[in-house]
Amino acid sequence: MDLLIGGRARAAADSARFAVREPATGAELATVARAGLPDVDAALRAATEAFDAGVWANRSATERGRVLLRVATLMREHGEELAVLEARNAGHPIADARWEVEAAAGTFEYYAGAANKLFGEVVPVQDPGLDVVLREPVGVCALIVPWNFPLLITCWKAAPALACGNAVVIKPASLTPLTALRLGELLVEAGVPEGCVSVLPGPGATIGDALVGDPRVHKIGFTGETKTGAAILRTSSENIARVSLELGGKSACVVFADADWQRAAAETPMAVFANAGQDCCARSRIVVERPVYDDFVAAFTRHTEAIHVGAPLDAATEMGPMISPAQRQVSIDYLEVAETEGAERVTGGEVPDDPGAFLTPAVLAGVRNEMRVAQEEIFGPVACVIPFDDEADAIRIANDVPYGLSGSVFTRDLGRAIRVSRAIRTGVLSVNTNRSVRTEAPFGGYKRSGLGRELGMHAMHHYTEVKNVFFSSE
Repeated sequence: MDLLIGGRARAAADSARFAVREPATGAELATVARAGLPDVDAALRAATEAFDAGVWANRSATERGRVLLRVATLMREHGEELAVLEARNAGHPIADARWEVEAAAGTFEYYAGAANKLFGEVVPVQDPGLDVVLREPVGVCALIVPWNFPLLITCWKAAPALACGNAVVIKPASLTPLTALRLGELLVEAGVPEGCVSVLPGPGATIGDALVGDPRVHKIGFTGETKTGAAILRTSSENIARVSLELGGKSACVVFADADWQRAAAETPMAVFANAGQDCCARSRIVVERPVYDDFVAAFTRHTEAIHVGAPLDAATEMGPMISPAQRQVSIDYLEVAETEGAERVTGGEVPDDPGAFLTPAVLAGVRNEMRVAQEEIFGPVACVIPFDDEADAIRIANDVPYGLSGSVFTRDLGRAIRVSRAIRTGVLSVNTNRSVRTEAPFGGYKRSGLGRELGMHAMHHYTEVKNVFFSSE
């Protein structure tokens, strides 16, 4: 596959290419053009010219919405193609990949409807004039996307950015560029002006750094590692670019003894191990009240061991491979550290006799919250089950990490649910469920989990500037 620059497929300026591998087999899946600095310049030049000419920004919001609705339609028409591509490239079970394609199409559908509902304000003034507040597109947006949910997160960023009238330059992860490239083609087919869409696969140290440091970029949307997000903040500060960051997490699922803990034990494994644990809002810390702790661990372990680990295109598969052998090794190393620190590996953490990057889901019991496995984001299929004594202790443990992205509380006590959900410092918290994301609602974190919000109308605010206009009555 080639680069997409200004909506047109083309080889890299230096003709460089790289292999994209299938994590389930290690085999080569595709070869992709590798962007370099001249390609970044070409993409930003096309985006700047298109934005300045107003070919998209000056269209009515209703017209832009119609185009985005066409994007959603095209994604559904090509749904199986996109799902298979995502399953093979990212290692997602095919059932999950199909759900992700539908959710991604639904994101464009939502912002198609939201495009003409971004209202301004009229400011009450004392003089006879008129004071209005407008929202205008911010300009050229660099959207830097991770490898764990490549299609879905690309849509989370591109849909609101385009709905607001911006031009986008998408930088997919080098491990998983295929669905982003295909999406770029569908955006152009749907009617987004060519100059407003570019997709640049290539090394983050080259392409990402160049985008973040270029003064032609007005807005940066990044999802990925916290360390990288901090570096983006430092680099972008030179140009005062607008930045939103969705970063790491170490989310807690708090289970009180008064809860339907059997249900929690049945539901929570997939809140940890979906996508092989490579999910920033995975409930990787399960914090359980002592009276039911042992029974919960036993039930949780049974449900974990029942998860079918297998090939992504097998309809029975519930958990596929990790993205790469290197990422798998990180989880293996953390399991060894946990046992050294005194945790008990109840199950999992085994490497199957298979060429792919598979690892069986692991459950650690007897974990103390100060252990590294409870404090650091592993980004793999490792669950830490931590006991607590009372409500105050549960809140303390849930908050005692550098992150604050998501979390869950299981209890039958409504008052407790209200108190604990208010006290836990996370951007998203669910009660008696582990759901973290709705297209209509804001998603993002506190502390080292990021800045700003994805999704909902809140995302639109990150892709617009606020302008105040005074009108004289004379």
